[in-house]
Amino acid sequence: MAGQGGSSAGGRGVVISDNWPGYSLDLFTYPQHYYGDLEYVLIPHGIIVDRTERLAKDIMQDIGDNDIVVLCVLKGGYKFCADLVEHIKNLSRNSERFISMKVDFVRLKSYHNDQSMQDMQIIGGDDLSKLTGKHQTGCMTESALSLSLVAEWFEP
Repeated sequence: MAGQGGSSAGGRGVVISDNWPGYSLDLFTYPQHYYGDLEYVLIPHGIIVDRTERLAKDIMQDIGDNDIVVLCVLKGGYKFCADLVEHIKNLSRNSERFISMKVDFVRLKSYHNDQSMQDMQIIGGDDLSKLTGKHQTGCMTESALSLSLVAEWFEP
């Protein structure tokens, strides 16, 4: 199924090739208001849920006994972040160790009026300087560029 669209990347992800035609809409149910607007399903919801849970497991392994601060980039990352945090909480509850977790939110601003700005501004969040030099585990955000810019800001 998912393997038809690409190959596994070292067992840590699903790769979808550029020429992957997607899944036929006949395989899914979806709201009527989308009829005529969709051509195919690229990644089914179940695969996204499974990969999010796998990411939570990987994060739990990577952090060891450290506390976790989840920095959610709004607005596009909210639903994913909420799902990821819920999976981490469930894993923590069902494991031998309790992981203390704090969630904070930021917005990235790269435009002023209709003009692209040279530097990205990080808006919101508690004292983000506390995260400088801390171990980082990158997750999804609206774009890889946004994530890399946020990560650069926290480099020691």
